[in-house]
Amino acid sequence: MNGSAIPVVAYGALFLLGGLLALALIVRGDLVPDRVAGGGGRLMLGAALGFGLVSIAVKLAVIVVLATFPRQFIDGQLPTAGERLERAARQHARSASPLIVAAAKPVPEARKWYPLPATAPAPPDNPSMPARVALGRRLFHDANLSADRTVSCASCHDVTAGAGGDGRPVALGVGGQAGTRNAPTVYNAAFQARLFWDGRAGSLEEQASGPLLNPVEMGMASPADIEARVREDEAYRPLFDAAFEAGAPVTIDGIVKAIAAYERTLVSNDAPYDRFVAGDEDALTFAQKRGMALFLSLGCRQCHAGPNFSGASLVGPKAVYRPFSVSRSPRAIAFGLGDDKGRAGADAASGVWRVPSLRNVALTAPYFHNGAVDDLAGAVRIMAATQLNALVGEAGEPPEMELRWSAATRTLETIERTRVTDRDVADLVAFLEALSGDRLASRMGADGQAYGAIK
Repeated sequence: MNGSAIPVVAYGALFLLGGLLALALIVRGDLVPDRVAGGGGRLMLGAALGFGLVSIAVKLAVIVVLATFPRQFIDGQLPTAGERLERAARQHARSASPLIVAAAKPVPEARKWYPLPATAPAPPDNPSMPARVALGRRLFHDANLSADRTVSCASCHDVTAGAGGDGRPVALGVGGQAGTRNAPTVYNAAFQARLFWDGRAGSLEEQASGPLLNPVEMGMASPADIEARVREDEAYRPLFDAAFEAGAPVTIDGIVKAIAAYERTLVSNDAPYDRFVAGDEDALTFAQKRGMALFLSLGCRQCHAGPNFSGASLVGPKAVYRPFSVSRSPRAIAFGLGDDKGRAGADAASGVWRVPSLRNVALTAPYFHNGAVDDLAGAVRIMAATQLNALVGEAGEPPEMELRWSAATRTLETIERTRVTDRDVADLVAFLEALSGDRLASRMGADGQAYGAIK
């Protein structure tokens, strides 16, 4: 009951009790004798007093109702959602028990973050059996599979001391020949739906045969020559028997299946990012968290999507190929990033490339398909200009606008471009560093580089 109504009700109750007592005395004749009341006088006086008492009782009842019921019912209104939330919040402030004041809105899938799975998917015809993985590991490190017996898969994809690359701008093959493109890391390549910079291979099995037969890389003349090199090493016989079946022939199909099975074990999912999205809120610094938010808000995730940070992955959203708008960035032009057009062809206005994974990107410099950019901050600046069409520079500079005249509508359109500040670049780099696996980062040293002498 409302505290301000209590005195009124109390005094009214006293008056009501006094009236009832008076009415009883009148009826008995103690208060109004017969000689005073006359004929029927006592009855009329009692009736008048009774009606008065009923009126007092009704008024007291109304006061009690008004003081007890919620104001919204008195006003003829139900409480609004906002009023219910306010009331719940006030109750929560007076109570130690947890309170949910509103149902959470569904979060769009595009805003969710996931850790990388610990195991890469394998095709039905090439399961990752331990014996097949062991055979693939030996083949991966065997330089006898190259024409001059000097180059192995591991020569360009260092998985012993490095992060799955070689640290060179472009790979070196047999006879010291230089290729035309940078060697991507082999770590987490098993999650990619398309392999090579231009995405021309659709599986690890298909990709594995490419370098073996490339005249600049491993230089073998034919699949038959590769098979003969394996057969001449008697140590392979029991490995093939265990990986496939006793007496199984040595074939190029078995060789590339074994190499692919081994590469599917090269998973790096122990990055600070993985721990953060798994629930460890202290796994990332403030700068890394801010960089993570920028990565989403600026639109980087439109291409580098999913837990492998590539739209060309087997896991996550698909955005396999993207044009590379080099003409937007004088820096990109200076590094020759528009000379090779990738899968678009030499006559195309812009190159088209498979979206690479950003996993361990801080450990795999130099960057881009030609390996021309050494530092990660420089790569971020180029991507902001070319792919986001953003202005990259100090926050103190005023935003610039594009002015476009439309002859059709006879209007002048002003388009304000996004500005990516130096702090934004630094925080984006910090977030990208959080995508480096702990094991790889620790073995490559504090500076994250194992190849400083050859870059």
